[in-house]
Amino acid sequence: MTNATRRGPSLFARRSWSETSRISAILRRETVGGALLLAGALIALVWSNSPWSGSYQALRDVTVGPAALHLDLSVATWAADGLLAVFFFVAGLELKREFVAGDLRDPRRAAVPVAAAVGGVIVPAVLYYLIAAGAGDGAGRGWAIPTATDIAFALAVLAVVGRFLPSALRTFLLTLAVVDDLLAIMIIAVFYTSDLSVAPLLGALLPLAAFAFLVQRRVRSWWLLLPFAVLTWVLVHESGVHATVAGVLLAFTVPVLRSAAAGGPDAGPGLAEHFEHRVRPISAGIAVPVFAFLSAGVTVGGLAGLATALTDRVAVGIAVGLVVGKPVGILTATWLVSRFTRADPDEGLNWLDALGLALLGGIGFTVSLLIGELAFGLGSARDDHAKVAVLAGSLVSALLASVILRARSRVYRRVHEAESVDLDRDGVPDVFQPTPPADAGDGPPGPS
Repeated sequence: MTNATRRGPSLFARRSWSETSRISAILRRETVGGALLLAGALIALVWSNSPWSGSYQALRDVTVGPAALHLDLSVATWAADGLLAVFFFVAGLELKREFVAGDLRDPRRAAVPVAAAVGGVIVPAVLYYLIAAGAGDGAGRGWAIPTATDIAFALAVLAVVGRFLPSALRTFLLTLAVVDDLLAIMIIAVFYTSDLSVAPLLGALLPLAAFAFLVQRRVRSWWLLLPFAVLTWVLVHESGVHATVAGVLLAFTVPVLRSAAAGGPDAGPGLAEHFEHRVRPISAGIAVPVFAFLSAGVTVGGLAGLATALTDRVAVGIAVGLVVGKPVGILTATWLVSRFTRADPDEGLNWLDALGLALLGGIGFTVSLLIGELAFGLGSARDDHAKVAVLAGSLVSALLASVILRARSRVYRRVHEAESVDLDRDGVPDVFQPTPPADAGDGPPGPS
């Protein structure tokens, strides 16, 4: 069906060439980060199940930091509270950009990924609760573990089986992940805050305001910005709110556009893009892989230990939530939006492609491991079972997604080739231009 005869909007809309190029650059960097994340997790698993597993546990338990500031934390806690604050800072920058200058500022474009993300949180949470809540010992606290999507892990899978994935599908996946990060941030802040202390939380507003004052005046010097950022993090940590939330709050103060007076998303990039270019490599290349290395190491104990872990109702709930709940929630919400808006897949795509993306959404790793530690306590038996379930569920989701995406690779290659045609050689593929180039047809288009 051609665009001229379509009855409704496209379910997976293609963005402008500039936005597509920006997203492609982000995805390339995240793909490298995903490979490093997997490498860190694999090293941790091998080490923690080797004869030298004691040295791995000893490394995680090393305590560093000033006790006077209540920051005498283990290395593993520093990774979860400190390094992941960098990850959430980048997520906050991307989230704000989407709301200010990206697809999420347009309710029509935002409807599908927002609904898909919400469905991908509700259904796995409900499935987990139905399966695991009655297991006792606070098992219900783990309801949020299967709700997160790890975009870096998902992109590492795409690098192997989805190299020619159409730009519209990549855009949908990234936007879905951005909204998913927002929901994860809200869940952590609201449901996993312990012993809230109001005074430090209010105190954090002062360095946060100073940071905001500087970035609004386009100050880029980290010598000025970093002390206020660190002080904000310290006070949020002291308040009982999980310290990663500080990264998001700091990111939300950074301007996306060059100036508010310029108006509109075409006013030019603000500091957010500059900071994202500077900090994303640190997040993807250091913060997340180191966290994965220090968090993913769980002593399985052979086949008997694996069977024990995977028969725990908590582990079953997590695995079912990731493998079944995430794709069912994402697909159902997407289908409901398509029914209300009369949107359907475009560019030779169909609902099988949506299923492949929904299965990629079932790859939960970084945030899932973090929530598991917050829910059950780092190093507890139940946290170890949760980690095994996250790894197993993510692996199964990745394999199922790979089968579907590989089966559709021929279609993706055709779409990719069509998106690469540039007959007028102006550096912008023809499909991203409002009208075809003059030499592509019988002549220049006539007046309308």
